[in-house]
Amino acid sequence: MADIENTVAKIEAKVGRLLKENSRLRAAEAKSTERCRQLLEQKHNQDIVINKLKEQNTILKLGNSLAQQGDSTEIKHKINQLIQSIDKCLASL
Repeated sequence: MADIENTVAKIEAKVGRLLKENSRLRAAEAKSTERCRQLLEQKHNQDIVINKLKEQNTILKLGNSLAQQGDSTEIKHKINQLIQSIDKCLASL
């Protein structure tokens, strides 16, 4: 009878440790999930900044070509294309 009680006590202790470990792992998972969400949000924000900088770079290059060239019709066409592209980007956001 003492052996059975001893075995039951050991099992209860192991179950208790397993429950604590399970709780610790669930908390770690929740923390990791939140960190992942934050990183994804940060990545999204950085992608937006990168796209804006690319647009600014394109506009600056276009401005430089405008200063070097005198053909305003081609430049106006490029500007209209850029505006349409920006409008599409804004609409997708």
